[in-house]
Amino acid sequence: MVEPDLTVEPNSTPTPAHSGLIPLGLQDVHYQRAKTSLRQVLQRYSQGLRPGATSPRRQTSIELQASVKTDLNQVSYALDKLNANLVRVAVFGLVSRGKSAVVNGLIGKKLVPTGPLHGVTQYPRSLYWELDLGEPVTVELIDTPGIDEVGGQSRAAMALEVAHQADLILFVIAGDITRTEYRALSELQSAHKPLIVVFNKTDLYPDQDRQAIYQKLQALFAASGDASRPFFEPEDIVRVAAEPAPLQVRVEWEDGRITYERETPAPDMGELRRKLLAILNQEGKSLLALNALRQAREAEQSIARKTLRLNQDAAEDMIWKFARWKAAAIALNPLAVLDMLGGCAADVVMIRSLARLYGLPMTRYEAGKLLTTILWSAGGLLAGEVGSGLLLGVGKSAAAAATLVDGVGGFMAYSSVAIAQATLAGYGSYRVGKAAQTYLEQGCTWGPEGVNTVLQDLLSQVDRDTILYRLRRNLKQTGLDV
Repeated sequence: MVEPDLTVEPNSTPTPAHSGLIPLGLQDVHYQRAKTSLRQVLQRYSQGLRPGATSPRRQTSIELQASVKTDLNQVSYALDKLNANLVRVAVFGLVSRGKSAVVNGLIGKKLVPTGPLHGVTQYPRSLYWELDLGEPVTVELIDTPGIDEVGGQSRAAMALEVAHQADLILFVIAGDITRTEYRALSELQSAHKPLIVVFNKTDLYPDQDRQAIYQKLQALFAASGDASRPFFEPEDIVRVAAEPAPLQVRVEWEDGRITYERETPAPDMGELRRKLLAILNQEGKSLLALNALRQAREAEQSIARKTLRLNQDAAEDMIWKFARWKAAAIALNPLAVLDMLGGCAADVVMIRSLARLYGLPMTRYEAGKLLTTILWSAGGLLAGEVGSGLLLGVGKSAAAAATLVDGVGGFMAYSSVAIAQATLAGYGSYRVGKAAQTYLEQGCTWGPEGVNTVLQDLLSQVDRDTILYRLRRNLKQTGLDV
């Protein structure tokens, strides 16, 4: 259901009062760099995967383009979201916790049906909340079915799919927190998105404060052997009464009569409104940029994996070819210093050739950086092999010089050292090629506007009191890359 042109009340626009503020200029930088990075991804694959009609890779490319269409659509959709300044907020919770009432309360109109019966919301549905925070912002509120209405794997799959597409998650609870709610909350946290816990029906539970709710959640996680969670903090818990229960009021009439009537108080959504609007105002663009970049990275890595799979045989042949060339060149060359320089140059050319095979552009400088990373990421093993090759090269140079004095003896010494060095160099080159394939599976996420680079920069610049800082810390705690 789409309801356009809903506006927030003028007095609900937040002011950046607390310290959890990403400066607007920095938010704009995050926002613009994310758009540039996503455009770069779309341009790269729209051009790089179209070889000419006579290319031997044409059939492979046609097959690849068909298989990566969904991935590129995901990047295109993420870019459209950025351009539209569209923030997706998914609302989850058990049946009868008041999810739909929370959505209605935020918008200020009863657009989503609510009621005491289970299953009022049968499928995810979206409503749109139009805001003006200095510039137009659209919040897509996604009301989901009760997580205990959809069973087992279907529930988990539906929840994670919606959560994956969301920029922010609201998890609605009320009263005592159940084991089912804990499990659902744990599943949603695996999507690694910023999350706000909304304690609804405060009119029925007036004594439940933020710290008590947080401690209860901590106890549930700890009892399940998951002491490192929850990933949110007490400040990420808000209290609302989205649809307060009717109260009995005493009415005194002029004629002295006294009657009792039931009156429904106005919804109390102030705390949640202020929280959401503060996030959107103070870190909204950075939040949008982060999620768009993460989606683009997933798509780019998926494309790269498919490309590698389709070109596996050709890549293997190419790696062996370079290994043989390098071995032969080093065996024939008598100068140790040229062995070192020529071997590194050959590996750089091999890495660039592999990248071109996969349709992934890479400059010589980037290939050199990747080679250095590969040499040291193997725990120094490959670097040690380079050092051993250099020592053998020195011995080979000495043997070459000895042939001028003792022709037969010097030649035998030269040959034995040259064969050993060539074998080591060829094997090392093969290992570099295989390691390069692993790095290339990440797609073209390197470079100044590469997805990973922009992601790392964004998260390194967020303030400690922001919801994005807490997300960064939680990703590190779980050992995940940003």
